[in-house]
Amino acid sequence: MTRPPSGQARVALIVAGPTCSGKSALALALARHVGGTIINTDSMQVYRDLRILTARPTVAEEACVPHALYGVLPAACNGSVAWWREQALVAAQSAWNAGRVPIFCGGTGMYFRALTDGLADIPQPPPAIRERARALLAELGAPALHARLQQLDPETAATLRPNDGQRLARAWEVHAATGHGMAWWRREAVLPGLDARFIAIRLHPARDGLRAAIARRFHAMLGQGAMAEVEALLAQNLPPDLPAMRAHGVPELAAVLRGEMTRADAAARAIQLTGQYTKRQATWFAHHPCAAPADTFLYEKRFEKDEAAQQMERVGDKIISFVIKRIDAGQGFP
Repeated sequence: MTRPPSGQARVALIVAGPTCSGKSALALALARHVGGTIINTDSMQVYRDLRILTARPTVAEEACVPHALYGVLPAACNGSVAWWREQALVAAQSAWNAGRVPIFCGGTGMYFRALTDGLADIPQPPPAIRERARALLAELGAPALHARLQQLDPETAATLRPNDGQRLARAWEVHAATGHGMAWWRREAVLPGLDARFIAIRLHPARDGLRAAIARRFHAMLGQGAMAEVEALLAQNLPPDLPAMRAHGVPELAAVLRGEMTRADAAARAIQLTGQYTKRQATWFAHHPCAAPADTFLYEKRFEKDEAAQQMERVGDKIISFVIKRIDAGQGFP
């Protein structure tokens, strides 16, 4: 593969899709073939306390090729999109400096948008205003806070669901601190995305097969020690609104440990909520392309009994061939 002419953007790969669709295995195969560094693009896999429940790559998988931004934050931290963007740009540059291809793998749409389109440079409100926003959310509830935001900042309120308490509180605090709403900041102050030519593999699995795969994986997680992982997390006495405390499976298994839910009911609930989340993920990726059409491979994955071995053998070679041809077409090797 040839190096890009001076001034030409370098290539970065994207492996995107819903939870449990096989992204990590595909990214690993690609990294082996093109000399890649896999960069986490999942908002929950950044937390070191949740290796099992967030299905982070195993220690053995991480040893096969370089990985970045996996398990790098304690659960007590709030890994924001702004933090991830900054770290991701550094990780991509480090990969290029080492002569490797950055491979962004995950299912968090906001992270991918920050990567490809940039991110609004929104000032952090003072602690007192942030505390007031959380107090209002607790006092009024999300729907009433949404109604209040509609009066203050109707443009931003129109983009938020009335039951999305965390984002509503964030929108209220930004307006209270700056006099401008989130929508205004997103238009007027944008930090750039990664200067790269993106080649994307979008996984779009069949719904029925994905639901079954989610159920299999969650029960496997229970067998691998997910309950003990949640118990250790609860022992830290962290605020319940931290992202790690709301990861799929954490609230349900926490309820089991408190004696409020049976293990079977918790598993059923976690599987159901994860399935609902994957539907939202699929919708997001369908409406927010991560690369140009010619540089995008849509993998409409079907789950079969022999999926791990035979499906990767059938489709993996086609995907790898597509990626290599697109890299060569743009002379975008690092």
